[in-house]
Amino acid sequence: MNPDRKLDVVLLWHMHQPDLRDPATGEFLLPWVYLHAIKDYADMAGHLERHPKMHAAVNLVPVLLDQIEDYAAQFARGEVRDPLLRLLAREDLQSLTLEERELVLDRCFRANHHKMIEPYAPYKRLHALFAFSNDRGAEASRYLSSEYLGDLLTWYHLSWTGETVRRSFDLVPRLMAKGQHFSHQDRRALFDLIGEVIREILPRYRKLAQSGQVELCASPYAHPIGPLLLNLRAAREPQPELPLPNVDHYPGGRGRLAWHLERAMRSHQERFGAPLRGMWPAEGAVSTDFLQALGAIGLQWAASGEGVLANSVRRAQGKLPSRDEFLYKAYEIGKPGQQIACFFRDDRLSDLIGFEYSKWHGRDAVAHFLAELEAIREQAGEGTTPLASVMLDGENAWEFYPYNGYYFLDELYESLENHPRFRTWTPSAWLDHVASLPEPQRAQKIATLPEVVAGSWVYGNLATWIGSPDKNLAWNLLCTAKQGYDLVVASGRLSQQEAESAKAQLAACEGSDWFWWFGDYNPSDSVVSFDRLYRRKLSQLYETLHLPVPEQLMRPISQGGGHPEMAGAMRRAS
Repeated sequence: MNPDRKLDVVLLWHMHQPDLRDPATGEFLLPWVYLHAIKDYADMAGHLERHPKMHAAVNLVPVLLDQIEDYAAQFARGEVRDPLLRLLAREDLQSLTLEERELVLDRCFRANHHKMIEPYAPYKRLHALFAFSNDRGAEASRYLSSEYLGDLLTWYHLSWTGETVRRSFDLVPRLMAKGQHFSHQDRRALFDLIGEVIREILPRYRKLAQSGQVELCASPYAHPIGPLLLNLRAAREPQPELPLPNVDHYPGGRGRLAWHLERAMRSHQERFGAPLRGMWPAEGAVSTDFLQALGAIGLQWAASGEGVLANSVRRAQGKLPSRDEFLYKAYEIGKPGQQIACFFRDDRLSDLIGFEYSKWHGRDAVAHFLAELEAIREQAGEGTTPLASVMLDGENAWEFYPYNGYYFLDELYESLENHPRFRTWTPSAWLDHVASLPEPQRAQKIATLPEVVAGSWVYGNLATWIGSPDKNLAWNLLCTAKQGYDLVVASGRLSQQEAESAKAQLAACEGSDWFWWFGDYNPSDSVVSFDRLYRRKLSQLYETLHLPVPEQLMRPISQGGGHPEMAGAMRRAS
């Protein structure tokens, strides 16, 4: 054992929500963008700000940034297009329509009950009253008063505030201490605070990036699964028998991927004043063709999952060596002139944070994580410095942690930034460091692969987005819509404004989330919500093209036919 040997750590947090706006009105149909902004995006910035020696990458998907800026503009204008936010700020709650009452009662208990409702006695009491009335039939809930609805709206938004927000603004603990009988003035103050927090999200990340502590990266604009846009049959590389849609390719997929990439690079440059150097592709989904497309436009790095690397190494070498032999380094992939460095997440380390440590005491979890890193360092070959890549969702795990993960992240960052044998890097800084080393050392840190087997961070395949009857139907509907789009655009019948609107609408339909939600491993109410929103976006695309909306879009896509092996493996907010 060599006590002087170091371990390099690249930590990447991925932030993403699909376009949750009604394509016709711009109304936000689901609240997850602003709720995650005040809870997770704010908290994740706060933790990094408190630990300036901690280096990390933060992946911000452009379609998410569009929506954060949209919310900020709404607060600035005083014209809110989110129904829950409007109700929070409304002075008179006695005149709510039946639809508005049902919205409050339906939405305001959608949170982790153990961590976000039960710890607060007044909120827990509100839920008990709702359960009591609901057990007596839908009509009984109409007797819940306007004061009840006002308290429920307030507690819902209080529970979604991040721990760093609570420690920075005394309004939140003051309202929590009050507990009930919230006035319109209380609700309006909370509404204004939400606006203030949202307006500061992007400036805070921009400042962190400018300091060099954080590298901001991106995904293709609307978060499409790039390998599937290029070739639907890529899904069969890891699973040769996987059922596919009726069509064998997405029409014009290469051009569509180029559009998403160009928009992402332009978004990054305009928002953060620096060129984009790397990407966490949507869901870490890659193929050789896709990675070469990234290298061809000048990106220097991408990232994917351990399963993709394992499949690729097995194909290249005819066998799979131990994880210690192939995982803890980066790889160069692609033809000369199109090569790109690829980081591969350590699935075990990443999933411990994403799925397991929420059940642990924060200090114990950090001690265990550091011991895992120490084992990687000790098992490395003599004269080598292993690289551990930890990459995961930066927003959805924390509602399962006490205090939104505050104590776990605080302890983790403090331990990593002060550890004598562990060094945290941003991906680009690590690559720049390696480029300065003499060739023998550089070769030890970056290996080469002639190609990768297409896949994602989920089990190293693409079956989360294609292959089941529901997912394949969703692809068939999208491909048919794209064929109609191509014909109408080529005809020249659209005005310039209509053409731009159709292009943006098509991009929203190409996002990965719609396909992810079709599956019986997801909560049924969430599947219904995203099914409806996906069909609404496709329908609006047809209307923009002045084409008749297919009858199929009037009926739900999901029939509950997902992949049973995925049950319980994934977690997202809903």
